[in-house]
Amino acid sequence: MKTILLAALMTLVAAEAQAISRYDPTRMSCDRVQATIARQGAVILRYQSTRVPGLPLYDRYVRDERFCDLGEVRKRAYVPSADAKSCPVFVCKRPDFDRRFRRRFLQPD
Repeated sequence: MKTILLAALMTLVAAEAQAISRYDPTRMSCDRVQATIARQGAVILRYQSTRVPGLPLYDRYVRDERFCDLGEVRKRAYVPSADAKSCPVFVCKRPDFDRRFRRRFLQPD
């Protein structure tokens, strides 16, 4: 019984350590959004779409590539904030090598 209780407690502690914070950038200044990402390394920002009313948008924003998965790179993105329409932040994305290949080699002469 003690073993099961200890295993359950360890699982709970491990799950807590992997939690990622969620924020609404429209309630924060752009500087505060960037400082929060810099301090925590990775956060989820959730906000309403400006093009489609009522549509929630969210993504995981990171400080640097150390917070990206293997094979991903850091790319610039923009989110709305309380004081700016487009606050610059970074997301992790897979590089699109195929698009460069098509543009270079498959262009009509």
